[in-house]
Amino acid sequence: MLLEGIETLLVLAEEGTMSRTGSRLYISQSAVSKRIAKLEATLGTKLIIPAGRLIKLTPDAHALINNVGPSFNEIRGLIFEHQNLDDQSIITIDCSETLVAGYLSQAMGQYFQHDKYISITTHHTPVIVENVQSGKASIGFCAGHLPAQYSFIAQHLMDEPFKLVFNQPLTTLPKAILVNDLKNPANISQAAVLQKLGIIPLMEMDSYTAAAQLGLAGVAPALVPDSIIKTLKIEEKFCFQFKELTELIRPISLIYRQNSYKLTRVKNLVDTIADLFT
Repeated sequence: MLLEGIETLLVLAEEGTMSRTGSRLYISQSAVSKRIAKLEATLGTKLIIPAGRLIKLTPDAHALINNVGPSFNEIRGLIFEHQNLDDQSIITIDCSETLVAGYLSQAMGQYFQHDKYISITTHHTPVIVENVQSGKASIGFCAGHLPAQYSFIAQHLMDEPFKLVFNQPLTTLPKAILVNDLKNPANISQAAVLQKLGIIPLMEMDSYTAAAQLGLAGVAPALVPDSIIKTLKIEEKFCFQFKELTELIRPISLIYRQNSYKLTRVKNLVDTIADLFT
């Protein structure tokens, strides 16, 4: 029951409301409240405070999450490794959205012909890392830099280059550009490069597709990876490269738990994705 309560608190911290937490855990809102109440009674401390429709975490809740969260995810991952994976068990691949669009979709169309028990989810890289560590996903397909320390296998596939997308000719490096969220740990290294070059991040988007479309509309040049240029079929005349921006690559990696790779279906899927880059 203690682990159940901690899991509920961790999801509540991400979702912010009892209803969304219940939906994610496939339980009722009242069941969420009961789990949190039992956890508070067990620990002897208040963990949540109502704040309108949202739930505010107490300092004790934040401390518990910081101290227990990583270990809880690792325990959950170890439990996942000991589960049997038969021919009809769902294998979850958690991916960066751009990689699904740019590299994975066509290959999966063919792969589904002989293995239909696969689920594809999309998140930003920090969430993908967490989901692989916790066993929520068997495989992660990530774009961007991984954390310095991790407890899984990381298979580097390639370094994807970026181009500037704009509807007008660019003969010199622009002073301001559209970028993706630089607060995302997977992208944070870009901020130092842009600062060194004296380029201002004019807007930070949550989607490379949105940035590319704004660039094509003439708002400002947009920093866009090759996979999005390929997916959107952006004409070459709207894509510009500068040698000063060659540092702005993003690593593309497959991540998975070591014991998961020993399972034939997981290994076949990992190898199929890796073969797209050979």
